[in-house]
Amino acid sequence: MKKLIMYCLCLHDNFFKILKKIHYKPVGLGSNYFLGDHLRDDVGKNISFKNKYYGEYTFHYWFWKNMLNKLKDNSWVGFCAYRRFWANNKNLTSDQISKKVNLSNFNKFVLKEPMEEWKNYDTILGEEIFIEKNIKLSKVIKNGGINVLIKHFMPFVQNKSNLKFHFDTFHGYGKIDKAINLLDKKDKNDFNEFLNNRRSFNRGNMFICKSKNIMNQYYKSVFKWLKKCEDIFSFKDGNYGETRIYAFLAERYLSFWFKKYSNCLTWPIFYFDTQLIKKNEM
Repeated sequence: MKKLIMYCLCLHDNFFKILKKIHYKPVGLGSNYFLGDHLRDDVGKNISFKNKYYGEYTFHYWFWKNMLNKLKDNSWVGFCAYRRFWANNKNLTSDQISKKVNLSNFNKFVLKEPMEEWKNYDTILGEEIFIEKNIKLSKVIKNGGINVLIKHFMPFVQNKSNLKFHFDTFHGYGKIDKAINLLDKKDKNDFNEFLNNRRSFNRGNMFICKSKNIMNQYYKSVFKWLKKCEDIFSFKDGNYGETRIYAFLAERYLSFWFKKYSNCLTWPIFYFDTQLIKKNEM
């Protein structure tokens, strides 16, 4: 099997030594200061100044513009974050691993090389998140307002809620429809149908892929779309779901795009908050 190149998006230095031991490449985002020799998203061709709004996608842009062409094709390249890591087997679910993992056994659970099960696939996506089956009426009103209530909250809506309803509720009413209308014709209707007919998406803006061409086509598509979205949403500070709207749009689009344009396999991602680790525990 090919070797795995894994980029880990970090917010601090505490976990740096462990990442280096497992041959992960630590990445620093935005204006955060790092002591270690992290990769940065603010050098070369970059959009680091958008990090507050784009989240991890400022690094994806940097990787696309500065690193992708330098990689050998058919090399497995992946992305994880300081709280979410790929598991080294699929026998346990994400939740099961998250309950077991700690600093002393982290190395036992974390992915270090491509799996044999991947050989017939182009792309690995994280285990899916299912949206709440019963979103409380009070939460709909608080986060989405009366417009979401009128549009979506009909009798038995608990059984009808979908990704579009979920986005309206937590990231602003009507924004996802405005964003969809900016997509190219070949994806507009398919993405709209995807959001209307699904209750789950792949978690964390994380993927692993072995095709430079597939990654390049994805980045071309998603960044063209997000740039158009800026003309509508601009860069406004609000609650977290509103401020980071570009990252949340991309998260839904990632699930749709890779499933449409590549041969995908889902794989467990476990939760382990490295930000809680103290330096003297390293």
